Amino acid sequence: LASALLAPIGTLSRDFTKEKPASDEAFSLYKSLYAYDKTPLDVKNEGVDDTSPYWRREKVSLLAAYGNERVPVFLFLPKNARPPHQTVVFFPSSHARIARSSADMDMRLIDFVMRSGRALCYPIYRDTYERHVERTASGPNFRRDLVIQWSKDLGRALDWLETRPDVDKGKLAYYGISLGAIDGVPLLGVEDRFRTAVLLAGGFRLLRVAPEIEPINFAPRVKIPVILIAGRYDFQHPVETAQLPLFRMLGTPEKDKKHVIFEGGHVAPRLQPVIKEILDWLDRTLGPVPGVS
Repeated sequence: LASALLAPIGTLSRDFTKEKPASDEAFSLYKSLYAYDKTPLDVKNEGVDDTSPYWRREKVSLLAAYGNERVPVFLFLPKNARPPHQTVVFFPSSHARIARSSADMDMRLIDFVMRSGRALCYPIYRDTYERHVERTASGPNFRRDLVIQWSKDLGRALDWLETRPDVDKGKLAYYGISLGAIDGVPLLGVEDRFRTAVLLAGGFRLLRVAPEIEPINFAPRVKIPVILIAGRYDFQHPVETAQLPLFRMLGTPEKDKKHVIFEGGHVAPRLQPVIKEILDWLDRTLGPVPGVS
């Protein structure tokens, strides 16, 4: 036991300069796994909360693109701007897989979007919040299926947004934090309805996953403007070995991508500078919101 305690601790590492993304032929097969039938959404209105002075929150549920499940979706509509709204679609951190209720969503990470005059769409993805999946064990196949289901939940939410006259379908943005920034790369690699993307606390995974969800295979297929914001001392996604490889491998033209490094670890010690970067990026890529009061 004593010798085990004193033994060296192994670390995860990958040299992405020596790894190659999947070929176009292989990628087309991976991408086909994310396709789903555009069946009726069967939208059910599940309540409105108009108590905030800054936004109106609507909740609906949609028929999922798999099984017999429903996807709850929250839509926060700003009160200081006129429709049709620029709309940001959010994907949360792993906190959403630990919490058991969407009542515990961290509004500090999203409220600035609505205050800027933009709408925010927050789908409750499978295995997050009240859609938690009870299981005794999981492996690489569970993870593969889950990421694909997340993509389908995202797609169904976008399908619903396209039916809303108060949403500007030409000005949709993706905003993912940590989990949403890491697995957001495959989602962005197969979804072409976004105009821009914000990846906060992201980078390439040092842990290998199934090729069907491996971000390195999807990054070159992401062509839209992307801002990557992450910490200089992020132990999950080190700058040199995880952040820069992702940033360099994105298929986005150099002039349309930006890497911002804040002084901190995986979580930003101060949100204000991060918020400013995000809002400046949305202004640059979607355009300023006119007439915000």
